[in-house]
Amino acid sequence: NTTENRPKTMAEPKGKKAKLSADQYDYLEGYGNLHLSEAIEGSVPRQQNTPQKCAKGLYAEQLNGTSFTTPRRDNQRSWMYRILPSVADHSQWERIQDDKYKLFTLPWVHSTPEQLRWMPLDEPKEPDSVDFLQGMVCWGGTGDAAMRAGFALFLYTANKNMEQSSFCSSDGDWLIVPWQGTHDIQTEFGKMLVQPGEICIIPRGIRFAVRKQGGEDLKGYVCELFDGHFTIPDLGPIGTTGLTDPRHFQVPVAAYDVSTDSQFTCYQKFNHTLWKYTRKATVFDVVGWHGNYYPSKYDLSKFCVINTVSWDHIDPSIFTVLTCQTLHPGVAAIDFVIFPPRWSVAENTFKPPFYHRNCMTEYMGLIKGQYEAKKAGFVPGGGSLHSLMAAHGPETAVYRAASTAKLQPERVAENSLAFMFESHYMLKLTDFSLNNKRDEGYITSAWKDFDVEFKDGK
Repeated sequence: NTTENRPKTMAEPKGKKAKLSADQYDYLEGYGNLHLSEAIEGSVPRQQNTPQKCAKGLYAEQLNGTSFTTPRRDNQRSWMYRILPSVADHSQWERIQDDKYKLFTLPWVHSTPEQLRWMPLDEPKEPDSVDFLQGMVCWGGTGDAAMRAGFALFLYTANKNMEQSSFCSSDGDWLIVPWQGTHDIQTEFGKMLVQPGEICIIPRGIRFAVRKQGGEDLKGYVCELFDGHFTIPDLGPIGTTGLTDPRHFQVPVAAYDVSTDSQFTCYQKFNHTLWKYTRKATVFDVVGWHGNYYPSKYDLSKFCVINTVSWDHIDPSIFTVLTCQTLHPGVAAIDFVIFPPRWSVAENTFKPPFYHRNCMTEYMGLIKGQYEAKKAGFVPGGGSLHSLMAAHGPETAVYRAASTAKLQPERVAENSLAFMFESHYMLKLTDFSLNNKRDEGYITSAWKDFDVEFKDGK
């Protein structure tokens, strides 16, 4: 790696923090930066991108995440210097309609205003039977990848590694949110170790493979964004410091495999369908790269929480880690929001989330612990959906406890981490999500037996 040497992790502020397993990989730091990385010194040209003959016998290949003529401030692209170009020894494409992947390609067709809650996916029936791609279940979505508008939502469980294969999506960026297992993710740009409490962004078109490290099965959530790319929210009057810090994102350094004599399968999602082709060599053969279009990971414990120090429960937008705005500023195609451990010091205030009807769609998941507004039934790996203008808020027991509690500074969401995918689009569900793993008693149990405390005229 020819960039400035940096430690894998920076010094941590004192305080409680979930411990992550040791990470054996090295990283660059900074989201949206122009980076350069070499596994072999001299593999990336310094003055130009496409010399007549690349050093080390490599091939130059550009990957564009935006159009050529996108304004420079928003333009995303990287140059890779690889052992073979991606098109080398490329077989015919084949559309996959295998039963192993049928849930992956199911369309979303069902619209409902119901408040919904789900339990986690079942365990795979057989050991070492389902890899990351085979264990992917399409939960819902909206919009159209062909029109570059909307998103899709997936859940997954995997108990074996992706071997001699890769996956990428032509449809959009993948935001992976693990809740169980250590994910060893190999990408064209290098390797990352992603654990519960961290997230991983794989932009459109970047090929990757997911493998287990350790004995636990892999489980998590995926949001696929059809609009644009994920960005870090602006801070506005907050100033320069707080919320998501771009320097906390970690970018893999170049690492390559050499394999030119065995069949390698490339899976690719294209316009909501799954395709594959084969080649004689691995796609993980990038010896060096430079640019600003690459995968990255982020430790959610490094999110700097902003909250009230006087009164009232502030809107959950203050917990936004990543966003993608529509053409209307302030209106999100997707916001990724977390509810991390923090101090609550508000005076004369009902501290849990307020009762609410919203012009946005809210899908919530739980990485660990117990969510502060739902004390029962909402478990890690599960989820809930509160659609546009569907009433929601704390369950009855939470209201009663919080409305009579002694008000004093306290830690909330300790040892817990919930998140939300929020969008101004309406989410449609697949047959699977509408008919499987539902908590049928959610509506009738969560908000029953409220007391009428109103005193008319008194």
